[in-house]
Amino acid sequence: MPTAPARPTEGTVVTDEQQRPQAAAAFDALGAEYEKAFAGSKTHRRSLDWLLGRLAPGSRVLDVGSGTGRPTAETLADAGHEVLGVDVSPVMVDLATRQVPAATFQCADIRDVPLADGSFDAVCVYFSLLQLDRREQADLVRRLVRVLRPKGYLVLATVPLDVEDVDATFMGQPVRVTSFTAQDLAAMAEEAGLEVLAQEAALFTPAHPDARSEPHLFLHCRRQAAATTPGA
Repeated sequence: MPTAPARPTEGTVVTDEQQRPQAAAAFDALGAEYEKAFAGSKTHRRSLDWLLGRLAPGSRVLDVGSGTGRPTAETLADAGHEVLGVDVSPVMVDLATRQVPAATFQCADIRDVPLADGSFDAVCVYFSLLQLDRREQADLVRRLVRVLRPKGYLVLATVPLDVEDVDATFMGQPVRVTSFTAQDLAAMAEEAGLEVLAQEAALFTPAHPDARSEPHLFLHCRRQAAATTPGA
């Protein structure tokens, strides 16, 4: 079975009821080991600093694929923002609830969570789309743009590879991966109604014996003032 970078971030979103148990099981098994493996990502920290520098005090932030709550939810909550984290893994949600009591966490597929349009100042999507197919990723990003207030911010990160529905092993766990190239990810974000303000690419090696170096891409975006989201 081919091995490729799979879900290199805080939590996971899954595609349907059949895949949900497999994805949840993979990240239930990883638990706190996931957090340790990715704690050294300086690019992720810089991305959070970028967002913190633009948020008004007490902003409301949605963290999609919140995992153990660190570093994203913890960093934002410590800065005084109201954070809602959503993750499909009950083990991850339990860890996050205990580690970041200042934030709120929910164990669910993000697409099943009712979210009002214009109800968040920012949305974080750190590597949490990789087990969705490309159409589902695009549909979800369009929905997340709608829950942003006009000119709200969305940070989107992925492993920028031209892969679709690939069986992979991530830190010893079987997963299935789909991603976009850097150019195609930026185009998808713009089509969803986002303006890409900045981006950063890096090569990162997780601190885990079964991990390998992988490319990371962070897009820092803002909802267009009069965004029209196709398919809305």
